[in-house]
Amino acid sequence: MASTPPPRDLARLDPAAPPTRDLAGLALAAERSRRPRPRHGSHAATPSGQSPDRRGSSSSACKDFLRKFVDNELLTASLEDWFSGDSEDCGFRKPAFDVPFDLAELQNFDYALEGVTFQQLVRMPNALHASTSDVFEATAHLALEDFLHAGIKGLWEAFWGPEEAMPFSVACIHSTSSRFYPAEKAIGSGKLDGVCATAVLLKNSKHSQGRWDHIVVLALLRPDIGMVSVQSDQHLSPAVLGEALFFALRVLLSRSLSRSSTVLRNSDSVYVLLVDSQFGGVVNVQGDLNKLNFDLNNVYECAAEWIKKDAKITVSSVDRVWNKLGNANWGDIGTLQVLLAVYHSMVQFCGAPKYSLDELATEHSSRLQSRRSERHLVDRQSNGNGLFRFQQRSHSPEIVEVQEEGTVDVKPDEILKLEIGSIVFMEDSNCQKGFQINDIRTESEPPIYGAVPVEEPTKSYLLYVGSSPSHLEPAWEDMNSWYQVQRQTKVLTLMKQRDISSRYIPQMVASGRVGHPGPCNKPNSSGSCGHPLCSTPILVTSPVGETISNLIRNGLFGVEEALRCCHDCLSALAAASSAGIRHGDIRPENVIRVSNGSRQPHFVLIGWGHAILEDRDRPLMNLFFSSTFALQEGKLCAASDAESLIYLLYFSCGGVCPELDSVEGALQWRETSWSRRVIQQKLGDVAAVLKAFADYVDSLCGTPYPMDYEIWLRRFRRTINEDHGKEVDTSS
Repeated sequence: MASTPPPRDLARLDPAAPPTRDLAGLALAAERSRRPRPRHGSHAATPSGQSPDRRGSSSSACKDFLRKFVDNELLTASLEDWFSGDSEDCGFRKPAFDVPFDLAELQNFDYALEGVTFQQLVRMPNALHASTSDVFEATAHLALEDFLHAGIKGLWEAFWGPEEAMPFSVACIHSTSSRFYPAEKAIGSGKLDGVCATAVLLKNSKHSQGRWDHIVVLALLRPDIGMVSVQSDQHLSPAVLGEALFFALRVLLSRSLSRSSTVLRNSDSVYVLLVDSQFGGVVNVQGDLNKLNFDLNNVYECAAEWIKKDAKITVSSVDRVWNKLGNANWGDIGTLQVLLAVYHSMVQFCGAPKYSLDELATEHSSRLQSRRSERHLVDRQSNGNGLFRFQQRSHSPEIVEVQEEGTVDVKPDEILKLEIGSIVFMEDSNCQKGFQINDIRTESEPPIYGAVPVEEPTKSYLLYVGSSPSHLEPAWEDMNSWYQVQRQTKVLTLMKQRDISSRYIPQMVASGRVGHPGPCNKPNSSGSCGHPLCSTPILVTSPVGETISNLIRNGLFGVEEALRCCHDCLSALAAASSAGIRHGDIRPENVIRVSNGSRQPHFVLIGWGHAILEDRDRPLMNLFFSSTFALQEGKLCAASDAESLIYLLYFSCGGVCPELDSVEGALQWRETSWSRRVIQQKLGDVAAVLKAFADYVDSLCGTPYPMDYEIWLRRFRRTINEDHGKEVDTSS
């Protein structure tokens, strides 16, 4: 769809207009302020490895070159034959530019941005509805600045975290001044005519007014980019592309003269954004400026020659960024291209983010699994509910029955099944370790194995095996094994990094990939060579114990076990919550009783794959054990894990198991049971302290108030010591 033509007065924003002719004064002022002071008695090598004299002469030539490189029209004229395909350099063909991002990159970026909030408050105006051309132009500049600010703010908080202040700002570049200032100030001072670009800048306390070498990414607001691209088969016009290359080269030259090592490292690549009031595209220029001939008598010819022969130029398609109401289409290709260019520019100056793009993209799978749970598309036999089976009524008014033929199952041979007595070898970063399978600890899918290391047969561990890498979409991969292995590995590693140590939380012994017999020619460390076992993930933890499910089945879960289970699980939750981690999946299969011979048995809370690490994480939906707040809001409150623990104890101590087949039914059962004090009375039959604890949890459910773990741990220890004459071992 073509862009709406702007008013005639917007011609001053056209690339053919000469806003950049006044850049000579800007360049002179900027270079004077940047001119380095001479160093006395120093002959150390420069960052480029050149001698001081040679570096100094090169820097001087670059400054003089930049001072003369001020007219984008002359550069475009020098590239005219190249653009049209009439020059000898391109063999009488128009240059074919690659795209900076392929569709797979954009899709992965889209997954990573799920749940990230971008909010553009100043809407991009529509030329048809603008009262005057001046109002349209002013509002367009304000909207572009707000769009860039919203973009860098959302990206910074998503990838680097909201804890640290964002080191970027947004400002306009004026063609007759070396200063950068907001569009609002330019409008107020009547200098909007001279605004030639908008930049995302790296903040610098010493240069609060901004400098060219601090430009992170540049945006050019020009009319009819979308219309021209439609008329020229989605290609940018030579005038627009020539101006983008002009500004890109100016930024690279300015960076190469910077005294900042961070800026110098990024003097070989820059992104330029091209937008109008509806559409946008991205141009990326990369190249070694050492190959640029600084001939002051032929500035534009030398620049054009470098662009043709030594620069790598990629140009994206031109796609819609803003809708007709002026709101950014944050999830569409046009906006994603712009945001991805901004993201890469931020990484250039700030280094690798706290949360990698791939790491955030993998969370798409967990959100997809949560959505499938909401829609009741999970396995109807186990439904992730552990001990209690999901019984769906055929005539339920709340759920539409799905035919078995309509479900998609993971092929059996895609999940590695181990037999008792078999040996599996694990490859980690250091060595290869062998583990012999002794037994299968759980009947759930995927199973948890009991294993002993081949080299240390006296030790016992729990071994989790994931799914072999699949080329299928994440929607159809075995998500249970992904949470059980990869996600739990991440959580346990994070606990170790945050010094969380408790005997009631499992310890990660090792993690790695399955080693298989025969040659392996996988392309990289995370790839697969095609062998059924290649790159299958493994997690090994300690200690080993019997699940509550097995204890109940064998009649071994009594009053003492209930009290110790509550105390030990609360201890685990207290330790994890001190680092901001919540379990999110408490059920009988995720609590084991560990017997160490001389010590009293204790319980360990396992299954941390669904743990909540930050606000955007979502807990597993479980009709029997999820908290009320989790079922209602899809989130955990401070008391959610404790509420799930209450349900576990209630059912484990003989509480009546209801037939639940929907979230609405589960919520109604909870409301009725709590209001009629069914849960409190049942736990009161076991121990008075359990009834009191249930009342305490009920008072906190759904509120922001934190749990007071310590007071209840003391009460449970006192009860166990007095009533049963056995002390609780509180050592870690």
